[in-house]
Amino acid sequence: RAAIGITNQRETTVVWNRRTGKPVANAIVWQDTRVAEMAAELARHPGNEFFSARTGLPLSTYFSSLKLCWILDNIAGARNLAETGEVIFGNIDSYLVWKLTGGTSGGLHLTDVTNASRTQFLNLKTLDWDNDLLQAFKVPRRMLPQICSSSEIYGRVAPGQKPLGGTKIAGILGDQQAALVGQCCFEQGEAKNTYGTGCFLLLNTGTRPAHSRHGLLTTVAYQLGRQPAHYALEGSVAVTGALVQWLRDNLGLIGKSKEVEALARTVEDNGGVYFVPAFSGLFAPYWKTSARGVIAGLTQYANKGHMARAVLEATAFQTRDVVEAMESDAGIRLQMLRVDGGMIENNLLMQFQADILDRPVVRPAVRETTALGAAYAAGLAVGYFQNIDELRTHWEAGKRWEPSMESSRRELMCRDWKKAVARSFDWME
Repeated sequence: RAAIGITNQRETTVVWNRRTGKPVANAIVWQDTRVAEMAAELARHPGNEFFSARTGLPLSTYFSSLKLCWILDNIAGARNLAETGEVIFGNIDSYLVWKLTGGTSGGLHLTDVTNASRTQFLNLKTLDWDNDLLQAFKVPRRMLPQICSSSEIYGRVAPGQKPLGGTKIAGILGDQQAALVGQCCFEQGEAKNTYGTGCFLLLNTGTRPAHSRHGLLTTVAYQLGRQPAHYALEGSVAVTGALVQWLRDNLGLIGKSKEVEALARTVEDNGGVYFVPAFSGLFAPYWKTSARGVIAGLTQYANKGHMARAVLEATAFQTRDVVEAMESDAGIRLQMLRVDGGMIENNLLMQFQADILDRPVVRPAVRETTALGAAYAAGLAVGYFQNIDELRTHWEAGKRWEPSMESSRRELMCRDWKKAVARSFDWME
């Protein structure tokens, strides 16, 4: 084995005891909203700009910062142990590295810049933990991991851990950044969209962070060894594939997620039905924590086929909202959208995505781009791959969808979608 690359669900927060190896509480996942009141309090003072100017991230339930604060404030003894350095923090990548490299017998406590940029503790300009931010969140610096690049030899798997013992760990990327690398979006202006539980569109903005004026996140895209870090604008959508699961599990309209396409094809269009899945508020570009889900345009004519189509179309509409914001911030028009993730198997969705964006959508031949990106990062660090030019030679298109919708229909549907989105705002007091 040349090396191991790690990619992980970002923002999901783990706090564990360095001496015993046991987490002090269950991990808190990125969609958890228990910290909404804490976010509102900090938005009043010191204010959202204090945080976003340094981190590129708005105050939200999304990121690791407030999840860590909740654990320190609510788990008995956690804060005192954090002050002494006995209790430590990390996203899933840090916990995996610590366990793989020995855990309580000398495990490494580190993270890469992409994961660090999702904690809301990292200063985007210095690429180091920011003392002012840590003071505002009341988080002890000594519990944070060491920050490394996304592609270097961090250490080796502990000898006793079969069958990987002794293998170099040489790449770490948050899952969405890993997909960007796996799609070979190494040039400024190249973008990818990952369709999973949520939807995540990243645009490479080069070696300087570009702060958004239209509700997007500024994040670290990757840093390959000692080369300068690249940054990205990101549009994060909370609920896409999760909405199909909701249709399956909560309403029972389908038995398996893959059946949603066949059900949606039983009707010619959405019948005027629009589904805004603001189950835990809206992320980019709206950032409305108080929003809640809305089904708009129902008539007696609507049936389960229209519901299924509205569920799929919600993903494409939310992606268009992000693309519009991204193009406004970057001052460019995307020529095509590279796509990956579980939902790209849905041909109806991909065609509608091309139609509603009015530009081509391209699925790569190798569809597991997140794992591929982690492998690329590790391979570059150990010399298995020579450079990113070599990586580009591995990328090829698998399937391409061209837009075919009339512009008048597109404009009408987008207008109605935005009306439905507006209905979801401020549902929670």
